[in-house]
Amino acid sequence: MTYFFLKTFVLGPLLRILFRPWVRGIENVPSSGAAILASNHLSFSDSIFLPLMVRRPVTFLAKSEYFTGKGIKGGLTRWFFKSTGQLPIDRSGGKASEASLNTGLGVLEGGNLLGIYPEGTRSPDGKLYRGRTGIARMVLEAKVPIIPVAMIDTEKVQPIGQSLPRIRRVGLVFGPALDFSRFEGMEGDRIVLRAVTDEIMYELQKLSGQVYDDQYASTVKSRAARATR
Repeated sequence: MTYFFLKTFVLGPLLRILFRPWVRGIENVPSSGAAILASNHLSFSDSIFLPLMVRRPVTFLAKSEYFTGKGIKGGLTRWFFKSTGQLPIDRSGGKASEASLNTGLGVLEGGNLLGIYPEGTRSPDGKLYRGRTGIARMVLEAKVPIIPVAMIDTEKVQPIGQSLPRIRRVGLVFGPALDFSRFEGMEGDRIVLRAVTDEIMYELQKLSGQVYDDQYASTVKSRAARATR
């Protein structure tokens, strides 16, 4: 109920007026049934603009830090994510990754749209980075269509570290659904999982026009953090 109210009467109209988002390929999102929306990740605002432009509710697997922040900003972020039905995940790996996978599969089993950022974290510099194979396992186990989504210029609206957004136009490009049925039953094969993930990232690169860097964004961030110590 809160999701519908915010999208239809509060945030939706305001954001459409201020940022005038443009969209291409929205017809590629199925009107019913489960599907995965796999998006590049340039800004915190991606999780706002993407569900805004899709008629159906979209559930994101959001990092658990969004639900534990302190202060006014942390409280508002926590309220927004809980109110819009987003689900916290632990990105520490191991059993936590398995739990995240099961959480996503539960969303899909309910016939819903699941939003995922294959890079696992926001791009630190606007490049598109290597995808995590968890998305491949999910799509092969759930046997659902996966729609690549390119967010355009959202990093210019809200760069990393900036709290208040800048008013400028953003775009979203939805590509045709990707079919991985040829790999059915092979979700335990690491080579297959990497191939599926790389194909998803290739489609995202074509839609977004980003420069691709074949390393994990988290690795780049860690290296940069060590360099500033």
